[in-house]
Amino acid sequence: MTEITDNNTTSPSPVLRLRNITKSFPGVKALKGVSFDVLPGEVHALVGENGAGKSTLMKVMAGAYIADSGEIEINGDLVEIRTTQRAIELGVNIIYQELNLVPHLTVAENIFLGREPKGLIPGSIDFALMEKQAQEIMVQLGASINVRAPIRNLSVAQQQMVEIAKATSRKSRLIAMDEPSATLTEHELENLWKLIGKLKSAGVAIVYISHRLEEIFMIADRVTVLRDGETIKTCNVKDVNTHDLVRMMVGRKVEDTFPKVVAKMGEPVLEVRGLTRTGVLRDINLTVHAGEVVALAGLVGSGRTEVARCIFGADKFDSGEMRLFGKPYRPRTPKDAIKSGIGFVTEDRKLQGLVLPMSVRENTTLSALEKVSRFGVISYAKERDVSEHYVKSLGTKTPTIEQRVRNLSGGNQQKVVLSKWLMTDSKLLILDEPTRGIDVGAKAEIYLLMNELAARGIAILMISSELPEVIGMADRVIVMKEGIIVGEIPRTEASQESVGHLAVG
Repeated sequence: MTEITDNNTTSPSPVLRLRNITKSFPGVKALKGVSFDVLPGEVHALVGENGAGKSTLMKVMAGAYIADSGEIEINGDLVEIRTTQRAIELGVNIIYQELNLVPHLTVAENIFLGREPKGLIPGSIDFALMEKQAQEIMVQLGASINVRAPIRNLSVAQQQMVEIAKATSRKSRLIAMDEPSATLTEHELENLWKLIGKLKSAGVAIVYISHRLEEIFMIADRVTVLRDGETIKTCNVKDVNTHDLVRMMVGRKVEDTFPKVVAKMGEPVLEVRGLTRTGVLRDINLTVHAGEVVALAGLVGSGRTEVARCIFGADKFDSGEMRLFGKPYRPRTPKDAIKSGIGFVTEDRKLQGLVLPMSVRENTTLSALEKVSRFGVISYAKERDVSEHYVKSLGTKTPTIEQRVRNLSGGNQQKVVLSKWLMTDSKLLILDEPTRGIDVGAKAEIYLLMNELAARGIAILMISSELPEVIGMADRVIVMKEGIIVGEIPRTEASQESVGHLAVG
């Protein structure tokens, strides 16, 4: 039963109020009468599992989706938000989990896109003024980003900061942030908290979506829990704890955050010796055994993903050698790596892990078409059976295997990526930020899957920016800084303090 608790009866009128919002897609009722409001100067957290309806609700606020029914009020006035431009005019700005930037334009051009300061000549742009204003915003955010740099040259974390800068540069009544901290370093995160504090003081309402529940208790005033497209409860943050939120989110108790099971370690699967890529990596030495989970830890930019890309054949390296199952291994392309038994779950699932217009079925079999083909002809029946097997075994929420993956939530998209590589029978699986943007229930399922894979003798090389995840799931932690390995810590000695100390030097 839906329960809505109003703890703000004497508070000022909401900046935004949604009443009984419904929204359906083919085969899915994403929102079922959701009610939600945000007060001026308030951080209102929105939590729930992947597929609970959080992102859909955000897009209704933003005018990207038009609700099937329900009402929207801005400062007490009934309004219609049928376009994103209308939402912006009303002072509603959204920072999406999947970034919405133009890669070939500069940082400054992206921040002021459509609002460029005019030059002296009619129709011209005052680029100097635009860059000056962009730089002032970056200074305010505490971000050291060149405003003349093209977006495509920035890291994911830097692009996230540009999105935040773009939203804060407008005169906003409300800013909604969908997983804004997922790719930020500790320093960038501190700057984000400070910025949110300034926005609150100015009376700006903040909607904050995060799967990192500890953040909710640090910055939020109220929290609303969604589950299966319904409002479960709205309450003051001070009146609940983590266990309360998890129970409301998943409808059950999640007993163990990191259900690690230490598997029997076998022979070395991958050995890397002296791997060097000029200006990026230097003298990388590591080994991953069968049944072992090895974590690469370090700050953003430390070189973790670059090591994985060299192993997978996506990047060339200048010197060093690798051995796979005891034999020399030097992939020229990712295709060589896949044939050799290596799978790579990339950090950016939408750009590098999936073909968004294709279905769950097609994406699942994409890396192993030979297994569902005969004489070069793909068997739909085999594709269907394989896809349905992985949907069931991983608990992927999709109305049908013919659903386009772009319509799935982030966590369910990640499960499709995992399905793709499990189907290749990979003996070494590289997981780059395997649970980024995934809720607590789905995280637990992926951790259990990692245990199962390790028990089957699969070697796992995991890259994660979440230290609790690193400590909780790794058998060994290898710490990187500025392209070199600065330390290795066994599971029995690993702690957030020991890993963090090595990572920051």
